[in-house]
Amino acid sequence: MMSTEFIGFTLDVIGKIMVAYTAIMVHYRFWKEHKIDEKVFRIMKQERLIGIFGVALIIIGYLLQIPSKL
Repeated sequence: MMSTEFIGFTLDVIGKIMVAYTAIMVHYRFWKEHKIDEKVFRIMKQERLIGIFGVALIIIGYLLQIPSKL
């Protein structure tokens, strides 16, 4: 049986990933649907990449902490 701490930790990580994904998709949709200048486009592209990298770090951190939570 899984501990309450592990379940809470898992739900926390899932929630963070969902919020990050939502922010990334808002940037993506704005970029696709609105006319923006090159400077704004570059910044939004950087923010999107940073967001994707952040989600990857959350997942890696989660996987590294699983053994100590079980």
